[in-house]
Amino acid sequence: MVNQLKEAAVQCPYCWEQIEVLIDCSVDSQSYVEDCQVCCRPIVFDISIDEFDNFTVEVKSEDD
Repeated sequence: MVNQLKEAAVQCPYCWEQIEVLIDCSVDSQSYVEDCQVCCRPIVFDISIDEFDNFTVEVKSEDD
């Protein structure tokens, strides 16, 4: 079985720090909340994966 986890760098919408996260590429589309590793505020992740296993990650604050 191929590892479906990929690393991505995103910018926290609160503290603006760049953080590294792991993306589960076994799911085509997902949305979840994960706390920032720096400021501990909740970041909303919207992830989509195309048929070529390319992924896009959009992050926003809970208020957006």
